[in-house]
Amino acid sequence: MKTWNLQFKILLLSLLTITISCLQPDPLNQELKSIQPVHIEDGLSISSPNAEKIDSAALVDIYRDLHDENLYWQFRSMLVFRNGKLVAESYMKDDADRTARHLIWSCTKQVLGVLAGMALEEGLIESIDDPIANYLPEETGRHPDKQNITLRNLLTMQSGIDYSNDGATGQTDKVLRQIPDDITYFILSRPMYAEPGTDFLYKDGDPQLVSAIIQSRAGKPTDAWADEVLFSQIGFRNYSWTRYRDGTTLGGFGLETTPRELAKFALCVADSGRYNGKQVIDPDWLKLMTSEIVVSDEDFSFGFYWWINPARNTQLMWGHGGQFAFIVPSKNLVVIMTSIPNTQGDHQIHGLDGLEIVDRIINICL
Repeated sequence: MKTWNLQFKILLLSLLTITISCLQPDPLNQELKSIQPVHIEDGLSISSPNAEKIDSAALVDIYRDLHDENLYWQFRSMLVFRNGKLVAESYMKDDADRTARHLIWSCTKQVLGVLAGMALEEGLIESIDDPIANYLPEETGRHPDKQNITLRNLLTMQSGIDYSNDGATGQTDKVLRQIPDDITYFILSRPMYAEPGTDFLYKDGDPQLVSAIIQSRAGKPTDAWADEVLFSQIGFRNYSWTRYRDGTTLGGFGLETTPRELAKFALCVADSGRYNGKQVIDPDWLKLMTSEIVVSDEDFSFGFYWWINPARNTQLMWGHGGQFAFIVPSKNLVVIMTSIPNTQGDHQIHGLDGLEIVDRIINICL
């Protein structure tokens, strides 16, 4: 009897252990394996931290923290470039994220900021101080209160149009749910809350109008034109960019791509518009685009769709949930971070959170 009781207890203990094991949640982050970049023939130059004068042991410690889900469960990847070369990369969720496309949300706006300069250089836009009525005469004809808004107003989020980003995509999301026929008409039909050029309000509506203007002047969807003048010039291939049902390329969001592809934009901007030695973007435009035109708050200013942290002299691409490209000119440093895209409120990675990590990298640059 005692032998049977012991066997029964052992069996119960085994079943309990199996049950508890089955109830354990899967880890959110995988263990850090290596920070050595992988060659995948995507045109990026590969190096190492030590070769580019970054303390490799200290950099590993930073990556180890990013893989600790108790500290940073939201992160999906971080890539570090110095002197234009990829020196470290790691993927917190899945190594497949190296080539898998994910939403970069409002980083789309920063791409559009670059494209606006190229449209100016190509002659599609004559001046950013032109009223939008010059480019959308039929559309603004139905909304005369919008006719004097300028392209500069749109590029600095100062159109004065009462448009709110509520949640991930705000009123543009309502467009996608309601499915109106014309997204440009939907935005222009919103009331004015301020005179153009007088108040900064971050929103998806203004870049959507810029996309509509570029598309109207190019005679083709903005993304198709972008592929001709920019994407093909920097080897940006692994992407998709959503068009609205009326055929207009989304301007405030809509790009899906990989961290490595996102880096190509940041590297080109960081090198004054050059990519692999070829001048692709007007450097004067980039200088203006990333200058402090509007003060957002005590930490961030705003250029033409690009964010600036004056205290660190750092420019940012910044998408909802924690999609970032940080450019640190003083250290010839570019840092890419991506995160789970649909987090909200305190659960999403803020720009200051990303900058704290960038600060740690700056401090180990020799």
